[in-house]
Amino acid sequence: MKSICKRLFLVTLMTIGAIAFSFSTMAGGHLKGELEIFSWWAGDEGPALEALIDLYKKQHPGVKVINATVTGGSGINAKAVLKTRMLGGNPPDSFQVHAGQELIGTWVKAKRMEDLTPIFKEMGWMNKFPKDLINLIGTDEGIWSVPVNIHRSNVMWYVPANLKKWGVKAPKSWADFLSIAPKLKAKGVTPLALATNWTANHLWESVALGVLGPDKYDKLWTGELSFASSDAQKVWEMFGKILMHTNTDASSLSWQQATDMVVNGQAAFNIMGDWAAGYMSTTLKLKPGKDFGWAASPDTGGVFMFLADSFGLPKGVTNRDNAIAWLKVLGSREGGDAFNPLKGSISSRLDSDLGKYNAYLQSAAADFGKNRIVGSLAHGVTANEGFMNDFATVMGMFLKSRNAKQGSMAAQAIAIQNGIATK
Repeated sequence: MKSICKRLFLVTLMTIGAIAFSFSTMAGGHLKGELEIFSWWAGDEGPALEALIDLYKKQHPGVKVINATVTGGSGINAKAVLKTRMLGGNPPDSFQVHAGQELIGTWVKAKRMEDLTPIFKEMGWMNKFPKDLINLIGTDEGIWSVPVNIHRSNVMWYVPANLKKWGVKAPKSWADFLSIAPKLKAKGVTPLALATNWTANHLWESVALGVLGPDKYDKLWTGELSFASSDAQKVWEMFGKILMHTNTDASSLSWQQATDMVVNGQAAFNIMGDWAAGYMSTTLKLKPGKDFGWAASPDTGGVFMFLADSFGLPKGVTNRDNAIAWLKVLGSREGGDAFNPLKGSISSRLDSDLGKYNAYLQSAAADFGKNRIVGSLAHGVTANEGFMNDFATVMGMFLKSRNAKQGSMAAQAIAIQNGIATK
């Protein structure tokens, strides 16, 4: 009797398991409903996002994808809209966020995100992404987003033919830049193109890395080096000198327009992330290495300042299964290699097919593999969103005053306020 009951119990378990497996498989292959993707990838960055959406639609044709893009460089406008939605209990199914403290210091800390560790283990991703990157997007309590790319922040862009015409070379140091800037101005050329205020933050971090070096730069974000120190004040002093050789209409320009100034010969250089390579290659149809060139920003040779875009899963979303399927596309090799060549970034996976990438991206991948790696401030790696928002205010103040001591002291004050420094 016990034997019969045991057999019946095992058969029942097997039947339940088969039904569960069948449901899981059917659900994965026949998803329906909608999927709302929230990002700031619009305009020139749109084709890369569309490549991911097209891949998702092929795998899940029954799902209607809503591309809820909010325009604005570096996500400034999108983050404001996202905050309203998250606090209002109406989160998008999945949203773009810079990997690191931008997500962890805000929405993870507020207990608004799901732990994605089970998905990473199910998909075998624990050894497909660099260990350091997984540590960056995780905490002791879980993994919080799926990285879709690696961008480099500290890149100086130029047009080789123009530099040859003007008789200058890409500067390896800020001292070199300051020495050639007057020569360029004498020829009616803006030495360094700058755009709206967030691009000033972007420039500042490259200047900080160049002035401080990677060790001291990293110590800013652990509180070991005060923003009010003489070393940090030198960053603001150098930054002020560099700003004297930028365009006066910067605040009215987009980052693409600043890039256009270099392409059109109005400016000699521009320091921007390598999404500029995506813009020049994909939108402007320029050939990397011929029509445009690049170098590490002055004084940062051998250092790769990185950022990564990623997507997470908010708690309580309407279309959770569809969102999980989206995250699986993002983390796949196929997804990474469809997206990144168009975006102007390299895949965050270790097994990317570099044969699909252009000369610039192959160069960036090589540098990422051998350079010292540090995180970007302007793009959410090193500091929480509170500090980033406050730093934008400090930057606005400095752009008007050009007072290095004031900028340094104000930066230390917001570091204390946002938990980066203690005194």
